[in-house]
Amino acid sequence: MNAGTQRRSIAGPAGAIECAVDEPAAAAAADGSAAPRGVAVLCHPHPQHGGTMDNKVVQTLARAFVQIGWRAVRFNFRGVGGSAGAWDHGRGEVDDALAVIEALRAPALPLALGGFSFGGAIATQAAARLAAAGAPPQRLVLVAPAVVNFPAEPVSHDTLLIHGETDDVVPLAAVLDWARPQALPVTVVPGAGHFFHGQLALLKQIVVGAWR
Repeated sequence: MNAGTQRRSIAGPAGAIECAVDEPAAAAAADGSAAPRGVAVLCHPHPQHGGTMDNKVVQTLARAFVQIGWRAVRFNFRGVGGSAGAWDHGRGEVDDALAVIEALRAPALPLALGGFSFGGAIATQAAARLAAAGAPPQRLVLVAPAVVNFPAEPVSHDTLLIHGETDDVVPLAAVLDWARPQALPVTVVPGAGHFFHGQLALLKQIVVGAWR
């Protein structure tokens, strides 16, 4: 994402998982004058359709968290980039996310979990498993979650759900149908498609504003 991005590799259930960690500016200071306010782990879109941790929407989420003083952790699912293993149809990918959380979350800091498209659906599943284990994330941010193609678990009432009005990959109507039984508000970006072309600055602004 920038010159200060730290590249990491952690042990995962299918082998090494490639990670990228971005610290807020104050936390990265040489004198250690400030610590991050939390840790955000972010899941990327569909690995079989070019999705990686360097996807522009995922990078935008990372920049938003860095701006509000959080450490942002991106990672490549199994079989993507420098991560070992092979595509597992959304099953093993949940295990990948949980391995990254276990390795890189800070016990003393709140955890946020986020994802875009396929990564959004994976984030809901990971959050449910964390909650069942007694260690739920503080909050989720889901951008155009792929609720029509992959299982998406119910989420907490304060989840930030953002969707494009003209999304032709995950129709807005499908996300509304998923959110309605949960009474979960949906932030709709007028005119935005699935990849938020030309709307990334607004997407970042929405995330920053919601956390503040």
